[in-house]
Amino acid sequence: MTLRFRRNGTFRVLQMADIQDGPNVNEDTLRLIRAAIAEGDPDLIVFTGDQIRGYDPAYIDTFLRRRDDEPGEHIRAVTKLEARVRGITPMDESGPDVDADSANHQALLAAAMDATRQKVRRTFAAFLSPAIEAHVPFAATYGNHDFQCGVLVDEQDDMYREFDGCLNPKTDTVPKTDDDSQTKGNADPLACEPGTFALPIAASDGSDRIAMSVMMVNSGDYAGKAGDEDGEPASYMEGTPQALHSITHEFYAKHSRALDLADSAGYGSPSPEALQWLADVQHHLGEVNGDGKPVPAIAFQHIPPQEFYRCLRPVPAWTPNAVEGTRAFAGQCYVIDESVCRPGSMLGESIGCPDENCGEVDTLRNTGGYFALFTGHDHKNSFIGHVDGLDLGYAPTCGFESYGPKSALRGIRLFVFHEDDPAAYDSRMLTFGELIGPHSGDEVRVFFGDHLMTDGASVRNQLRRPKVFAAALLTLAATAHVVWHSVIRRLWYR
Repeated sequence: MTLRFRRNGTFRVLQMADIQDGPNVNEDTLRLIRAAIAEGDPDLIVFTGDQIRGYDPAYIDTFLRRRDDEPGEHIRAVTKLEARVRGITPMDESGPDVDADSANHQALLAAAMDATRQKVRRTFAAFLSPAIEAHVPFAATYGNHDFQCGVLVDEQDDMYREFDGCLNPKTDTVPKTDDDSQTKGNADPLACEPGTFALPIAASDGSDRIAMSVMMVNSGDYAGKAGDEDGEPASYMEGTPQALHSITHEFYAKHSRALDLADSAGYGSPSPEALQWLADVQHHLGEVNGDGKPVPAIAFQHIPPQEFYRCLRPVPAWTPNAVEGTRAFAGQCYVIDESVCRPGSMLGESIGCPDENCGEVDTLRNTGGYFALFTGHDHKNSFIGHVDGLDLGYAPTCGFESYGPKSALRGIRLFVFHEDDPAAYDSRMLTFGELIGPHSGDEVRVFFGDHLMTDGASVRNQLRRPKVFAAALLTLAATAHVVWHSVIRRLWYR
């Protein structure tokens, strides 16, 4: 399928971030997707990771906290609790003890994996159906939760291609010349690995000239290896110098995200092959156009790089609505830097970036052509900042089964690119509040998702919200009043 600018010189893209749902996709999520497609009239939809809620209890038997785990080996306590509430019994609790290496256990695990594959297909079918019905092509990359269901992203890539309109290319490797083994290179210069590929957009005049390109980037999931549940120090990937990982297990314990220990060594980054490909693919596109010049390009991925903090400015800890940085940026509070960010930008939580800077943003700048990098991952953030010639931006969650802002602010980002100058694009949020209404079908769940507190930093972030702080003061005053009249006053007048 050839993507092409319209005759009026525009190309419209919808970015959908962090659907993060299980087999039964929330109806409010589907309502938002349908309404955004109707309003945005897109030529392309990009899904920027965490489409799958990999830690959903539906996948409890095949859950992988990290890719090198055994299925079901490290299940989070909160997932076990949710499973009990939903009446889901894990495989290892549903019958007599079975040796993990026994044929019976392997047969049960194989059956569980087949069931998980069908559940993942069901999830895909649900959130893709509005795009398929509207005949809008789509592309998907991956986040840090997609694989946790037990189906790794290379297999998920194959599943996406089962649906009409999928533009994810098959990433076949190039055979070596000296034997039959394979390298990590790819036969298609437009594709690097699952979730990392280019989508050239042709000129409106009907020619083969590439006027712009959308780059999908797999930003990885977790760095190194997680420490054990009992607090043992984290180990690291084989061949990776330990000195690169400056964040210790003790530091993580102090500045964690508490509910998910998988990131005890930090979030992941694009692979070295992906970074090299980001440069090489521009050379290829320049050769296709015959002028050797990089084409205007925007990159989409899940996890933001460290440079996103440059869209913020540090402020004192008592500043209303400020958020604390996390991990490598812990100990400092931030707000949106209005001198570099577009009007309407919102910061609702800390930026969850890798502990180490892999140099991706420098690669984009040095290669040329790239004018923007957009991510998801941090569900409550929605801003666009311009730093050193490159736009850095977010789309918030468009899902309703995970944490995020209040219902009215959950949404899908619309881009309108102009053929004569793609870097001068227009962008706005298509929010649930604008398209459907201020309230979802489950405001209690949304309320708790908006006020989720998992550690000391998130508690302090909530208290910096003026309404939350006022409510906390009123609650404290009311409690003091009750205590005074029911206990202390009786003792005083005894």
